[in-house]
Amino acid sequence: MNCPCGSQETYANCCIKVHQNIAHAKTAEQLMRSRYSAFVLADGDYLMASHHSKTRQPKEKKAIVNWAKSVQWIKLDVLETTKGLEKDSEGTVTFDAYFYENGKVDCIHEKSAFLKENNLWMYLGLSK
Repeated sequence: MNCPCGSQETYANCCIKVHQNIAHAKTAEQLMRSRYSAFVLADGDYLMASHHSKTRQPKEKKAIVNWAKSVQWIKLDVLETTKGLEKDSEGTVTFDAYFYENGKVDCIHEKSAFLKENNLWMYLGLSK
C-alpha cells in the first residue's frame, strides 16, 4: 500500500515508522505527513500523541476520529515549509488536504506550526 502522505513510498517504509516511534520524524514536514496519514487511518491515539502538550485537547479525540472516519481522504499537497529541519526547534508547513464529504470534494488549507518538545517534533496548531 502506498503511504497516504503522498511520499511515493509504501506505508511500511514511511509513516508507519513515525506512527510507531515519533522520534523518526526528523522534520516538521515528516511529522505533518505522518499526521495526515493518521487522519486517513483514523488513528486518534497518534494524533493526540503528536500534538504539543500546550495545545493538545484529549477530549476532542473521539470527535476527531469520528470525523476522520466519515470522510474519504483523497490526497495531500505540501505547498511550503519554513524552517522545521532537524536542527531547528520550530517550523511551519503549509498544505492542502483534500477529502470527499457529503457528495463533494473539499479541502483543508492550513499553515501549521510545529515546535519541538523534549527534542521531538510536535504539532502546535495553526500558524499566526
